[in-house]
Amino acid sequence: MRIIAAMSGGVDSAVAAARVVDAGHEVVGVHLALSRKSHADTAGSRGCCTLDDARDARRVADMLGIPFYVWDFSERFAADVIDDFVAEYERGRTPNPCLRCNEKIKFSAVLDRALALDFDAVATGHYAQIVQGPNGAELHRAADPEKDQSYVLGVLRADQLERAIFPLGADLKPAVRAEAEERGLLVARKPDSHDICFIPDGDTAGFLESRLGSMPGEIVDAATGDVLAEHNGTFAFTIGQRRGLNVTNPPADGAPRYVVDINISTRQVTVGPPQLLDIRGIEGVSPIWAAEPISSTPVQVLAQVRAHGQPVPARAWLLADRLIVDLEEPIRGLASGQAVVIYDGTRVLGSATVDATSRDAFNAPEPAFGPASR
Repeated sequence: MRIIAAMSGGVDSAVAAARVVDAGHEVVGVHLALSRKSHADTAGSRGCCTLDDARDARRVADMLGIPFYVWDFSERFAADVIDDFVAEYERGRTPNPCLRCNEKIKFSAVLDRALALDFDAVATGHYAQIVQGPNGAELHRAADPEKDQSYVLGVLRADQLERAIFPLGADLKPAVRAEAEERGLLVARKPDSHDICFIPDGDTAGFLESRLGSMPGEIVDAATGDVLAEHNGTFAFTIGQRRGLNVTNPPADGAPRYVVDINISTRQVTVGPPQLLDIRGIEGVSPIWAAEPISSTPVQVLAQVRAHGQPVPARAWLLADRLIVDLEEPIRGLASGQAVVIYDGTRVLGSATVDATSRDAFNAPEPAFGPASR
């Protein structure tokens, strides 16, 4: 097979590329230029896809003896990921840019270009497993529960899974690092990236304020209506947030407060006790299916709403073009704009963008609840 090995410059993609080379495939290494900035611009940052990472990826490709190219997707990334990120926060939602990057860049733009160049597949260092089932390729959880990335890959369609290769899905991360050491790969001890790649200093609120400007408003207590503090923009907050509230007039009871609601029109952030964050129902829009779509008849699934969260037993069904998820036990602090991924055991069935939540389970074919809150 002719394979594009997507090489981020990190240890995982390096070992993944080495394995597809070992398997005897015709491999070309490609680094995605999503930013023209270097880590040197931001001390202590640990993002990805910078010029420094491109150099690391090129050194690994040279060691593997494979051709190497840099594909510049910076404009596409800015439009499909960064601009979307800013627009979602402006709407009072909390997006996940890693999911959007996988959907729009790594397994759309990159795969499309690879196929146009007569390659057969794209290999990456993601921790997930492709299993050939009776109806084609299936996406399953990785063997390493601490590194499993099936959640952020839940935006892949069934046809894209047929062209995806995840060589690390059956391995634990320490074993991958040990293999990189044994192979003498220069990135064997390179730390994992953990920041939003286009906000390497981790200051999301500052980044958004630089794009959206100051939008001052009030932080109020859910129980009393008292104004506890002022803020520079609702974009600095997300549902469930406790830190960074900078309360100047603390509530009399001294109990901790969490963000429980955000009103974009009034620029008001409401805080309250954690029990106000518990939800049982989720309505998702724009579903994407890694398997055959479910129907209007409820089916038993596992639902996951965070990349490193625990799946929750649930029932799911389609209502017109919306995914309804009825959780068997409450989860806390889910914001609209995030993603819900549903599983059948270890297999990913599909995903949707959270549009609204309910404190109560739906238990009805036509659930009704109020407008979305972030």
